[in-house]
Amino acid sequence: MIRACLAATSAILGLTSAIACAPARRPPSTETGATPTVTTQAGDGDLRIAELRSCALDSGETIEGCRVAYRTFGKLDATRSNVVLFPTWFTGTTKTLAGIVPGELVDTKRFFLVLVDALGNGFSSGPSSSRAQPRLRFPKFTIHDMVESQRRLLREVLGVQRVHTVMGISMGGMQAYEWAVSHPDEVERIVPIVGTPQLTTQDLLLWNAELHLLEGSTAYAGGAYAEPRPKIPALQELHWLMLTTPAHRNAETSRDAFPAWSATIANDTAFDWNDWHRQLEAMLAHDVARGAGGDLAAAAGRVKAKGLVIVAEQAGW
Repeated sequence: MIRACLAATSAILGLTSAIACAPARRPPSTETGATPTVTTQAGDGDLRIAELRSCALDSGETIEGCRVAYRTFGKLDATRSNVVLFPTWFTGTTKTLAGIVPGELVDTKRFFLVLVDALGNGFSSGPSSSRAQPRLRFPKFTIHDMVESQRRLLREVLGVQRVHTVMGISMGGMQAYEWAVSHPDEVERIVPIVGTPQLTTQDLLLWNAELHLLEGSTAYAGGAYAEPRPKIPALQELHWLMLTTPAHRNAETSRDAFPAWSATIANDTAFDWNDWHRQLEAMLAHDVARGAGGDLAAAAGRVKAKGLVIVAEQAGW
């Protein structure tokens, strides 16, 4: 089902005309006397790092040495009106997105595609990448905080004030919804793919189970584990149990192949566990209607963007 939906999305973003808007002037940085910089000047599709100095969070805390990693494809048009922003999913990176989005989901001959690494994914600021606030000394952040860091990237580094489309998968879809509610005058379209504006009880059950399993793991050691990263097989097994449908797993992995497949996921330590912890907390706090007492209809009343909402018939998350 997801493949068919993604194909439909690709067609829409390949054929929809961009809505022109006035050329954007680059606003001043939110920090007095500080101008955000890009420390890695790269070519089309290569990783870039935007140094935002510091990022204020919903909690009142601050990310010191705040960095946002991103990749761009295509060209920004003269009116700066052809931007498609695509943030990463939970535990995802733009390196993965770069292989499935440009030219497949988004026509980069027409649109300026910005793939952005969400906070806490190992490339943008997070527990594993911060020297000033390492591990769980790194403050908790929210989906809204992710969006605000992306907004600063667009406005302060790329000089973009309006976005043609924000789209994303899973946690990326959560960010798309957040963009539409938090900045209704700055985003024209959203395409959330198997995302949610507000967690259901099933979502809360899954993500709380992962968080509790992680925190209860002896190997995790309260976030103070020694390097190399320890294996936490039960967490990976739970994650993969809910990631796909039974029909998909049965079709993709035979009984004979299961031991090798199971060992592969059990041995996966590619994503830092403290990053996993902070991104889980961000998802668990996600609710675009938090300012309206949980009333989704009231939150929807703020939205001005057109939306293409893509769901999965059998998603367990």
